Amino acid sequence: MQFSAMETLMVALIVLAVGQWLVHRIHILSQLNMPDPVVGGLLATIIVTALQLGGITLQFNDALKEPAMLFFFGAVGLAADFRLLRRGGWPMLLFAVLVIVLVVLQDLAGVGMAKLMGLSPFYGLLGGSITMTGGHGTGAAWAEIFEHQAGLQGATELAAASATFGLIFGALVGGPLAMFLIRRYHLLVPAHGVDGDPDFDEQETPHPISGASAIRIMMLLSVGVVVGSVAAEHFASVFRLPTFVWVLFVCILLGNAARRLWRVNDATIEVVGNTSLGIFLAITLMSLQLLQLVDLALPMLAMLLVQVVLAVGFITLVTFRMMGRNYDSAVLCAGHCGFAMGATPTAVANIQAVTQHHGPSPLSFIIVPVVGGFIVDIANASVIQTFVSWLT
Repeated sequence: MQFSAMETLMVALIVLAVGQWLVHRIHILSQLNMPDPVVGGLLATIIVTALQLGGITLQFNDALKEPAMLFFFGAVGLAADFRLLRRGGWPMLLFAVLVIVLVVLQDLAGVGMAKLMGLSPFYGLLGGSITMTGGHGTGAAWAEIFEHQAGLQGATELAAASATFGLIFGALVGGPLAMFLIRRYHLLVPAHGVDGDPDFDEQETPHPISGASAIRIMMLLSVGVVVGSVAAEHFASVFRLPTFVWVLFVCILLGNAARRLWRVNDATIEVVGNTSLGIFLAITLMSLQLLQLVDLALPMLAMLLVQVVLAVGFITLVTFRMMGRNYDSAVLCAGHCGFAMGATPTAVANIQAVTQHHGPSPLSFIIVPVVGGFIVDIANASVIQTFVSWLT
């Protein structure tokens, strides 16, 4: 049974709505901050696989998948406001360096484990920073590239499973790790600046989403996608980068230039970006072929468990100590767990859970969203491309 592009979009939106309903109805899913498209998409995958075992094959049209992916990464680029970098100062710079170091270690560990088990090193990258730090969006994007260019079987399915595995552990480990550090070292909540200090505003004044702001954001994204796609094709003979990386960098420049001309509504960027990511993930997960994963399940599980141990060990022994061994550094460790094994929303949820229980950490609410929101994506894309070039 074949679906047209519009029929596939309809099914994808139904999958998103079902995922949203399940997350709100099932407490453990909301506690783990499971993304709506992942929950709905994995349920759809199970249904499609069951139908396949029963002799019914569903084929979805993926014409809208790549545009949705490019719009998502373009939205990440538009949200990268360089002015935010000044607010975190040296602690933000140091934290960003530590995050990048862990990204490199994740890929080294992944490639090493893959070679040890006799697998293609590209499977190691999928089980490394691509899914651990990059999450579902980055995982699905690179999996598609690896399937076409390196011939990896089941890459999309493995990327989705790995990202989900990391997301769960990122949510489960972050809060308890911070609480262990706080109690182990008897850390006290520090006194912070006076009320109204702009350096410690946890949240900018929100601006309502309007039709005009949506049009401006969609305009910037469309320009970024077109220019990035042309650049990827034009410079392919000089040095090859995935199209979404070009779109990410172009939209970073467009977003920061636009902020000098008019007010860029970050809420609109978030809505457009999350909607695009949801459609992309829903179509990707609906099309998964779970039956191709049987032979790779145990090796990938071993690889992912090594990644969890690596992340927890690095964050405990390096991030906590380098960031000052104080209360703020313990809270930052919870955030680092969130996006080193999951996603930025998980990181923010982790630090919210810790601060609600132990006390405020304004510095964490500045550093974690900025580093996890766009710095880590830019760094991760660069590190992954370096490893891909090295391996090829």
